[in-house]
Amino acid sequence: MTTLNLDDFSDLIERPDGGVRRDAEERRERLAVPAGALGRLDELAEWLAAAQGRVPVRPIERPRVVLFAADHGIAAAGVSARTAGGAHELVRSVLDGNSPVSILAGRLGAGVRIVDAGLDCEPGLLPEDVVRHRVRRGSGRIDVEDALTLEEADAALRLGMRIADEEADSGTDLVILGDLSVGGTTVAATLVAALCGTDASVVTGRGGLPIDDLTWMRKCAAIRDALRRARPVLGDQVALLSAVGGADVAAITGFLLQCAVRRTPVILDGVVSAACGLVAQRAAFRAPDWWLAGQASGEPGQTKALDRMALNPVLDHGVTVGEGTGALLALPLVQAAAALAAQLPEQAAQEPDEPEQPKD
Repeated sequence: MTTLNLDDFSDLIERPDGGVRRDAEERRERLAVPAGALGRLDELAEWLAAAQGRVPVRPIERPRVVLFAADHGIAAAGVSARTAGGAHELVRSVLDGNSPVSILAGRLGAGVRIVDAGLDCEPGLLPEDVVRHRVRRGSGRIDVEDALTLEEADAALRLGMRIADEEADSGTDLVILGDLSVGGTTVAATLVAALCGTDASVVTGRGGLPIDDLTWMRKCAAIRDALRRARPVLGDQVALLSAVGGADVAAITGFLLQCAVRRTPVILDGVVSAACGLVAQRAAFRAPDWWLAGQASGEPGQTKALDRMALNPVLDHGVTVGEGTGALLALPLVQAAAALAAQLPEQAAQEPDEPEQPKD
């Protein structure tokens, strides 16, 4: 098996159809509701129409929540409020229907798929359809060692691509992307700092389960150490994911790139998916046109990454729980935008003025 060259995606990924987007804008001008009265819903509908390549836009009928799960070795450095190696508990909560994302997905009619890319637990603790894709058990501690071997990074990227193909082939018309991880925000902040050329303190947040000041300082120190290992391999995305990524991060990166190839629109959730988006953008600059930022999570690393990709979050409700929850909350707005764009009537054609009759 040859090693992936992510730069090849630059030739494979095209932008959403600009001509269709212009057609959608022109149709919007003809609708009975005045232009601008629906605010950002117009923009969402036009983005979706361009992604679908048709006007009027089709309704979202098969949304799918896709969650990549893994444990990160850096959690052993005391950078998270969660127990190192405990990501399988997050997975179990979703499977049992006890997490915010599973409750909301059921209410909104979105299926949920969990992909174990690198959980640090016995496979027997979770269903076979979750664990069967696992690349490795956990990942290396990125402040002192590589997260993955190059072969494992390649395998994780291919895993993400394969999942994207499976979703596209099954008819999924919108993906809500998230992660289930412990230590993932530290890895994400490292990638954002490395790719944006910033210091650790600029991108280090408090995580989904907020940490105290001492833990935040440990997190900053870990990211600074990891950055020293990341900078020498910035020119090679696969090597970067191997050095300071993780199986879930590499899989999400491959997933985002292949979704763009397959013309499948994606709603991003928090800092982890945003960081993966940055890596993917480095490989294929058109790829972010296929993504929507579902929410502002409050993580400074996410803000930095979205700004670099020119993505403006749909929502800012202070949702920090992660697991795709914030992105899922944006789904009803996208569905509403599509419905209004497709079903609102056009303005009645104006009758030309009758010519004035000459008087006797």
